[in-house]
Formats: sequence, C-alpha cells, structure tokens
Amino acid sequence: MENKRRRLNRYVADYVVFDLETTGIHRDLDEIIEISAIRVRNHQIDQEYSTLVNPGRHIPAGATAVNGITDQMVKEAPDLEQALNGFLDFIGDDILVGHNIHTFDMHFICNGARNALEKEIENDYIDTLYMARECLPKLSHYKLTDISEYFQISTEGAHRALNDCVMNQKCYEELGKIMQKMKKDRPDILCPKCGSEMVKRRGTYGEFYGCSNYPRCRGTRKLERKTI
Repeated sequence: MENKRRRLNRYVADYVVFDLETTGIHRDLDEIIEISAIRVRNHQIDQEYSTLVNPGRHIPAGATAVNGITDQMVKEAPDLEQALNGFLDFIGDDILVGHNIHTFDMHFICNGARNALEKEIENDYIDTLYMARECLPKLSHYKLTDISEYFQISTEGAHRALNDCVMNQKCYEELGKIMQKMKKDRPDILCPKCGSEMVKRRGTYGEFYGCSNYPRCRGTRKLERKTI
C-alpha cells in the first residue's frame, strides 16, 4: 500500500496527541509496552486512550529505569494487536501530534500496524520537536521536559505515556500561538512534489527550501533573493 502520511508544520484545532513507551530505542528490535493518546477538539481535551502492552518478552532494566514499567505490570495487558486496534479506532483520520515522533514513535506504530495488523497508518502528523526548534531557537535543549519547563508546565510523571501526552498537548498549544504570530506575514511554502510545508535548510551552496517530509520526499526549492 502506498505510504501517504506527511509531516506537517502547522497549528490546528483538532488533533490527537500520542506517545509510546518501549523496551528500548531500536525500532527494529524493541517493542511497544505502552500506548497513550489524547483527542483534542477546538484546542480542548475531549477524550483519552491509554493501555499498557504485553510485549511477549522481558522488559530490560534500562527501560524500567526510565519509564517505571515492569514485567509484572504488563503481565495481564493486551498484546500489540489488541492495543493497536484500539489505538487506530481512537485516532481515526485525525492529524497526530507528538514529540520526536518523526524519527521514533511513528516508526514504532507504523511497523507495529504493518506487522501485527497488516495495515498502514496514513495519518499526517506534527512533530513538536521541529516546532520548538523553529519557535524557540534560543533553547539549548529540546527534550519535552525542557520545552515544558520553558512554558512553566508541570513535568511531574514524565516518561509515562499519558503524562507525556498531557504535557505535549499543552506545549503544542503554546508553540502554536508563537507559530501563528510568526506566520502572519509569512505564508506557507508548499512542496511541489508532495504538498508538505517546506522549511529553510542550509546546504553546500547556501540556504534553500527543503520538504519537511524529508527523507520520504526530497523536494527542494530555491530561496527567492531580494533585489535592491
């Protein structure tokens, strides 16, 4: 099936924030052990979905040290097929929002859906890591807790999926307000190949516009130079 999902860079009123906890950071070797999501309508939290997931294997001590999830906690939890079915029903066709999901969470849920359900996840998504880098260029670090602390949002319970969703939803709303102000006099520039927003990049020959959906799409466009 053709992969249609795109990474967007915009502020929307209706979306689903999601977060995963896993047995490790290797998307082809590790497993999902928790899935949480928050549905948002008109910028307000509407409904929650959260479940532990039994990975069918031992959870390494290193993972437990980060998220506090143990083998005993997931012993009676649904397997990945059941958990993902519930997640897909919950998200529907909504735009997904998450932190660092472009290189991490999206790969885990897409691989999981493909392997466990023989389905493709085609939802467009917004990664607040990229938003934060654009909207808060003076921050030295861009972890979710760093951005939350910047906006004076509580980080209590960090590294459990539902708590991270709550933090991220609040951060997204704050980042969205900044982005709206930034884009007032700067209309979106869209990729000629896939229609995603284009962002400024710097290459060997200077700045250019590159597709925000890179590396899935490698569309580029020259910067328009102002003439005096």
